[in-house]
Amino acid sequence: MNTQVAVGQTLQLQIKRLGINGEGIGYFKRLIIFVPKALPGEKITAKITQTNPKFAQASLIKVLCKSSDRVTPPCPFYDRCGGCQLQHLTYNKQLDFKQDLLLQALKKYRPKGYQRYQVKPTLGMSEPWYYRNKAQFQLRYNPKTKKAEAGLYEANSHRLVAIDDCPVQEKTTQKVINTVVQLINKYELPIYDERKNSGILKTLMVRIGVKTNEVQLVFITHTKKLLKKNTLINEINQRLPEVVSIMQNVQDKKSSQIFGEETIHLWGKETIEEQLNDLTFDLSTRAFFQLNPQQTSILYDEAIKALNITPDETVVDAYCGVGTIGLSVADKAKEVRGMDIIDQAIEDAKRNAQKMGYTNTYYETGTAEKLLPKWLKEGFTPDSIIVDPPRTGLDDKLLQTLVATPPKKLVYISCNVSTLAKDLRKLAKVFKVEYLQSVDMFPQTARCEVVTKLTRKF
Repeated sequence: MNTQVAVGQTLQLQIKRLGINGEGIGYFKRLIIFVPKALPGEKITAKITQTNPKFAQASLIKVLCKSSDRVTPPCPFYDRCGGCQLQHLTYNKQLDFKQDLLLQALKKYRPKGYQRYQVKPTLGMSEPWYYRNKAQFQLRYNPKTKKAEAGLYEANSHRLVAIDDCPVQEKTTQKVINTVVQLINKYELPIYDERKNSGILKTLMVRIGVKTNEVQLVFITHTKKLLKKNTLINEINQRLPEVVSIMQNVQDKKSSQIFGEETIHLWGKETIEEQLNDLTFDLSTRAFFQLNPQQTSILYDEAIKALNITPDETVVDAYCGVGTIGLSVADKAKEVRGMDIIDQAIEDAKRNAQKMGYTNTYYETGTAEKLLPKWLKEGFTPDSIIVDPPRTGLDDKLLQTLVATPPKKLVYISCNVSTLAKDLRKLAKVFKVEYLQSVDMFPQTARCEVVTKLTRKF
């Protein structure tokens, strides 16, 4: 237990920099103290909320000396909602922070030669608001108002913040959520209660094809039962003509996972279409697609530039989702292969390749760490590999394969600078890190995507 500070203690702190979650960092007798919503250069009053042997958490009580980079957050829910962390910081400084975040991660994990890596300035948006093409809002019953509400959880909690206007959410998705919540209340549909493990409706998921204006609505439920289903669908048809697909996903487990294994087609199309860099993709309910289509074009352009494909080269698109990156280079490559653990996404990728007329693509369901060694044994040796793993980074077996049989070129797209820097410790043994280019896919948050170009040393 830390004896330097105590929970409830009030301190004056000078904030030195921002941490990986966008929180201000100050020091008290050499103890690091994290203060959300505080900015570098500010003198503040903070109250200790949690102590650990190596650090403490505190809440911001008052800003005594304000940073010139501080702005007023436009979102009325910002103080409670855990979705954004940086609305109080000017956007150009958010971009600087995301470059610095990458530098901090490299310094922490120290991959070989990291001091000489070229870390390029973050590529941002001209309008960093209303960009998210997908909303996943949790549902709860409010006993005070006796109504269902939809929203996001407070940071590190299961306390729901009811949200009816989110400034980072694409406006149509919020409109659909609000209308569907009205209908849930109109027809008094039972909301799932996690403490009692009873009720039906858990989550609403809405995704829009920004270029096509097609919207998919997914009811995520605790059971297959969905009361007044036909009445509900009929009214959605009347009030929300932009919704072209209505699905139900059954998540019957007590788990933090949003989706379950079973998806039921309720009405309309089973997929929606989205366009990206002149290519059209089908998106099914559980298929991964980047949340910011405008910046996705920039991200993939950077990945394609880093790959620098020639017509005689073969490419593996690991963690391929619906095939977006691989299909973006299929016209430039000899062959593109992709894998993903979600069978529905692989079916989408195959269908997308067929629609685009590509005959030089191959997709298989499975993990990259299993399929890549299998393909190598079968005699398929890729010239280039693109990896776009989840926040946990590359699987150890895949890392071992990449180090043991490195392709000529590797492009690593990361959504977590810490796991990227950690993975580079192993990759830098056999690859030269040419450069790292951060792309701001998630304005107003502490998250960032990074494209890393690596080339084989021998």
